Amino acid sequence: MFLSANERFFRRKEIDVRKLNYEYFWIDLKQAAQKHQFENQQRRAYNYKTGKYDGEVIKENGEKEAIKDRSSYIMKDVLNVYPDTLCWLSDFTYSYNEPMATMYFWHPAYDNYPVVGVNWKQCNAFCFWRTQLKNAFLKGQGNVFVHDYRLPTETEWEYASRGGLNHSMYPWGGYYTRNYLGCFIANFKPMRGNYTDDGGIHTVVVAHYEPNEWGLYDMAGNASEWTVSAFDESSYSFIHDLNPDYKFNAVEDDAPALKRKVVRGGSWKDVAYYLQCGTRTYEYQDSAKSFIGFRCVRTYEGRRQGQDGAGDSKIY
Repeated sequence: MFLSANERFFRRKEIDVRKLNYEYFWIDLKQAAQKHQFENQQRRAYNYKTGKYDGEVIKENGEKEAIKDRSSYIMKDVLNVYPDTLCWLSDFTYSYNEPMATMYFWHPAYDNYPVVGVNWKQCNAFCFWRTQLKNAFLKGQGNVFVHDYRLPTETEWEYASRGGLNHSMYPWGGYYTRNYLGCFIANFKPMRGNYTDDGGIHTVVVAHYEPNEWGLYDMAGNASEWTVSAFDESSYSFIHDLNPDYKFNAVEDDAPALKRKVVRGGSWKDVAYYLQCGTRTYEYQDSAKSFIGFRCVRTYEGRRQGQDGAGDSKIY
């Protein structure tokens, strides 16, 4: 697990992060639901390549597999989970970001800073890992509830960002990025690029600014956030009214346009437009940026009689 002698700096014994791979599984319910009969031989899977339903399952890695039983819908992926520490340098060539590249991901001074440098697939893998960790703990307590963590859909993110304030331009409800004292109330690129005017030249500690009406911090600025939704310019015209969501499991050799995922919230390097609740943009699922992070959500499953008000309807 350690770097070989010829790859070490000053003979330091360090972990070879190229070996930090995580294997995880999930069930592709979309493919499994194409036929209502339980018999697997009558089910048809959606072929992402041909755009048709046929008798083969197309796995996340692009492999084809004939439908034989329920295991055909169990998808598997293995990916490296270590953040891209060099994203600070690759994103901004003509700037002095070497300290961020060498210290941001391990120095205690950045313990409470938002995670960045992770791509969309790594964020999904973290959600699966966190789900298993939570369920293992609950099982040890004699609790059988399943708490699935995941990335929020685009619409879930916007709903949480507004914090119950309908038609609000920003999460704090107003039309301006300053408070009544004239201070900026988010970490972004103010005015003509005076980054320090809002209190941070890059990311700052989480919860540094006031939360929205639902107690959610940094829903605008600091670090943009991945959502689980695929990006399409016209998705608002074809998604369902009751459950608006658009997903696409792009494989390695798909066109770049099919790998676009919705990013929300704006970041420390963005102008105020991208901080608005309704502004949407995208990034490619295999790209790691120094200004994009993520947060997990859990689906609200209702409350049993007598349960306290904590519930599961939280975005973390």
